[in-house]
Amino acid sequence: MRQNRWFALAVLAASMLMVILDGSIVTVAMPVMQRDLGFTPEGLTWVINAYLIAFGSLLLLAGRLGDLLGRKRVLLAGTGLFVAASVLAGLATGPGLLIAARFLQGVGSAMTGAVSLGILVTLFPDQRERARAIGVFSFTGAAGASLGQVLGGVLTDALSWHWIFLINVPIGAAALALAVPYLPGDRGLGLRAGADVLGALSVTAGLMAGIYAVVQTSGNRLVTVGVAVLLLAGFVARQATAKTPLMPLRVLRSRQVTAANALQILFIGAMFSFQILIALYMQRVLHYTALQTGLAMLPAALMIAAVSLGVSARLVRRFGERTVLIAGLVLLAAALGLLARLPADAAYVTDLLPSMLLIAGAGLVLPAITGLGMSAARPDDAGLASGLFNTTQQLGAAIGVAVLSTVAAARTTARLTEGAADPAALTDGYRLAFTIGAALLAVSIAGAVFLLRPAQPPAAPHASAPAAAPAAAEPPAAAEPATESIPTPPATAGSRSATVPTPAQSVTMP
Repeated sequence: MRQNRWFALAVLAASMLMVILDGSIVTVAMPVMQRDLGFTPEGLTWVINAYLIAFGSLLLLAGRLGDLLGRKRVLLAGTGLFVAASVLAGLATGPGLLIAARFLQGVGSAMTGAVSLGILVTLFPDQRERARAIGVFSFTGAAGASLGQVLGGVLTDALSWHWIFLINVPIGAAALALAVPYLPGDRGLGLRAGADVLGALSVTAGLMAGIYAVVQTSGNRLVTVGVAVLLLAGFVARQATAKTPLMPLRVLRSRQVTAANALQILFIGAMFSFQILIALYMQRVLHYTALQTGLAMLPAALMIAAVSLGVSARLVRRFGERTVLIAGLVLLAAALGLLARLPADAAYVTDLLPSMLLIAGAGLVLPAITGLGMSAARPDDAGLASGLFNTTQQLGAAIGVAVLSTVAAARTTARLTEGAADPAALTDGYRLAFTIGAALLAVSIAGAVFLLRPAQPPAAPHASAPAAAPAAAEPPAAAEPATESIPTPPATAGSRSATVPTPAQSVTMP
């Protein structure tokens, strides 16, 4: 039985490896896909946005369905859908089919990610074994992000971009084959417990309209914004009145939870812009191949993995999550600040590598901000707070990166109109985006300083008050194993299952 649990962990890790791999492997292949399929700059945006919107918007509903129908069933269905959608994406011959396949991949990712950690927790009830299992699970995520950037370049250069999607098929098939015998089954609560389908549809449509408004280049943008506002307002009203809401609004009463989510939107928006735009800069300005781009970005991924798994735990224990969060944000702001000075003929070692190393700050920010976002929630609100946390992560990725990449495209167009050469015009656009990203991180630092202030110590008793009788000495409580440093993916709102933050990007191509 013990051995079977570790086989089950391997199944969960393989399922999430697909999701995380797919989030990073697409990045370096996007210019080739644009050329081969004839994407417009706006259309190419939806190769990322279609996946991101489906994934981020359906996490809450998918977690609830895991409770109702059984987590194993939802994971199997999500993995199967993801594999089928990967085949469609790999065989796509036009923009429309690829975008539709990416949306279906996002749906499958939401179903898989929403229940994976919930299954893991039931497999490992012992606290020490659970910490070890979560460490393995988290390391798989970091390895998937690193592997995706390199593997995307290798597959695109050696074979074609189609294989960045088809590589999911053998991984998914192996996960499905092992999941049936090794994952524990659960009956679920039954559909009578209810799921807020109307709320899920309204928030999905609202996010889709809102992100489209950001990247929209034709038509009346105000109309699109109005539709998005109405849909999202309807979602909020629905959550206030629904019997089984996806996100009960009482979770927002916690200042700690609200501040952490607000800061996360800024941080995620800035950093996903880095991942997308720096890859475009290296390919379009420096003329790196897809493989060279992946290898150039590998130090950043390795630094994040090393810091998040190696030193963040000790730093959090010694200095606290707030201090570690601020330190990580400072490193990231410095990284983007250096990129804001990139020349059109940058040398990798002197102009790019320093920023790649400073991106290690993300390995401090991710576990710290996760702990802060969850620490202030009451036990009965923990699932709600974590569901909100994961949703704002996806929202920050979609809106933040869409805005920054659109700004970069607009600056590039203006410089080309003025007669600037292509490399100089593109570089000016990317530099502006990195400058804005650094500013967003600076705002995050200020927010962390003022909104996440440590609690004030209790006031000393008045001098005239009688001293309390000394209590009997008690032995000090045994220290609990520190697990907050491992970025434990949060549980879905209204659910005991859990969602896993995965890399997701949104981009408008200049």
